[in-house]
Amino acid sequence: MQKIFIVEDDDNIREMVLYALASTEFEAEGFADGESFWYAMERAVPTLILLDIMLPGEDGITLLKRLKQSSKYKGIPVIMLTAKGTEYDRIKGLDLGADDYITKPFSILEAMSRVRAVLRRCSNSGGSSVLEIGRISLHGDKRSVFAGGVEAQLTYKEFELLRYLMVNAGIVLTRDKLLEEVWGFDYNGESRTVDMHVRALRQKLGECSEVIKTVRNVGYKVEG
Repeated sequence: MQKIFIVEDDDNIREMVLYALASTEFEAEGFADGESFWYAMERAVPTLILLDIMLPGEDGITLLKRLKQSSKYKGIPVIMLTAKGTEYDRIKGLDLGADDYITKPFSILEAMSRVRAVLRRCSNSGGSSVLEIGRISLHGDKRSVFAGGVEAQLTYKEFELLRYLMVNAGIVLTRDKLLEEVWGFDYNGESRTVDMHVRALRQKLGECSEVIKTVRNVGYKVEG
């Protein structure tokens, strides 16, 4: 059974999500702060982590940074929970390696949908072929990306977005199409999610990101 950790200091939210997870196919544990979370991580490694940004003591951004800097935990997908809902907080979390985010207040159905969508993406190996466009090479079997010969540290979602764009090189892909294929047909978030991931992807690819073209009022395409 897949285990999910939720780090949230609001008792009502934490208990609501725990109940929903336990009522479906998941095993779930909740924590009100970073200290109890790290203690639990020493005895069990979860399949996915729901992580609030605003926490007492060590905040969610700091926890996320520590997770992604750890060779043991960096591969665990993380969904950020934030009440702020600002673009800055979302981009900061994505830059540090978060796979998705949920803005409070949220419906429990949305939360469950996002959890399943991230887990579904993580169960997909992404293929074993090597894709090359411009100075970017994507290795599906190793899930690694090199830009100008330097490895780019991408989140799971950024990798999947880039892979889908490269597989469909030369084709203009709408935001709705990208949401459907990369995030899943049951994703209920806004289309700006795509824009924010593309922005984060471009930052990490540096000058090599020139292959990602914006098609105004439509979406994006990759061409070499």
